Amino acid sequence: MAPVLSVVRALPNSYTVKLFSRTTSFLSHDKVEYRAQSNATSERERAKTVAAYYNQPAIEAAAKKKTVRLTTSAILYHGRSEDEATTLHELYIRAFNILNGYAPVTTKEDEVNFSRRLSQLLEDHKNVVTHLAQGFRECRRHIQDEESVARFLDTTLTSRLSIRMLAQHHLSLRESKQNYVGIINVGMKLKEVIERSCQFVSRISLHKYGKVPEIKLSGHVNAVFPYIELPLDYILPEILKNAVRATIESHSEYESGHLPPIHITIASNERDFIIRISDRGGGIPHHLVGRVLEYNFTTANKENMSDPEQQEGVFSNMMEAVNPNPVGGPMHGFGFGLPTSRAYAEYMGGSLEIQAMQGIGTDVYLRMQHINSQAGSFRI
Repeated sequence: MAPVLSVVRALPNSYTVKLFSRTTSFLSHDKVEYRAQSNATSERERAKTVAAYYNQPAIEAAAKKKTVRLTTSAILYHGRSEDEATTLHELYIRAFNILNGYAPVTTKEDEVNFSRRLSQLLEDHKNVVTHLAQGFRECRRHIQDEESVARFLDTTLTSRLSIRMLAQHHLSLRESKQNYVGIINVGMKLKEVIERSCQFVSRISLHKYGKVPEIKLSGHVNAVFPYIELPLDYILPEILKNAVRATIESHSEYESGHLPPIHITIASNERDFIIRISDRGGGIPHHLVGRVLEYNFTTANKENMSDPEQQEGVFSNMMEAVNPNPVGGPMHGFGFGLPTSRAYAEYMGGSLEIQAMQGIGTDVYLRMQHINSQAGSFRI
């Protein structure tokens, strides 16, 4: 038997409250009886309860606000609990609140605790670019102003790079490492940095394709100068993955020993250093040359955008270990690799340019300014 509250308004500012009991016959689902039940509390208390129920200032204030009509894209994405862009927004707000509210560091113990917290935040943000790429790929079909989005992504990604470099520099200053002052390698051997990226990409290629083309280095292979390796450790693998993938897929009938090699040429002068990566992967079609540096670039038809296998174009790339395979990631992914590499290079005072020879291959020129360049130093 469930009590039923009945409210009868007798006068404009008064209410009469009666409590009834509801009895349902189990022999007939259509027959319902109501009987008056004795009140357990006073009429005044009930009136207060009812008045409080109807008197909601917050609801009235909300009702006075101007209504907003939602677009279909807002309905699709803004309400998702696992939306990638929303997750990143909350992640950055959390990091800001933690650091902004952190007490001043005055003792060595304070510095140790601060460094520990900073290290945790770096770990929390390690997959930011992957999530950002996923979020923009999901809503790409609803984006109208591509140029504004590109500017936003350039600013966001380079800001992330600078913050990460400063944070890692602070943490690295606590360590004693030969030839390093924080994250700056005062005697960086460019050949070793390039070879490290070549080994990484070769492992990925062997995992995905079972073969890898030979990578040859030439030029100023003995160049040594101070530099920050962090941006190079991102940019070089992205360019090399494109070159390796194009070479293998355009010569799929060849085994490793018969694939055309990839040539890397190094040049260093008093102002900057240049890395040219040349492949024989067939080049980029004329109608796509102007688009390979766009974020989320894809050659897939719009009808196939829901199919992940159709979302990688000629120069789509993976970002920061997006697949849990033994070597860390696939050969391609979200189309953020080249545009992000270009943004990083320009932020560091350099440039990234692509020259395609349709039917032959592609040359990518990475030009980076020296820290102690005669043209002036760049700012982090």
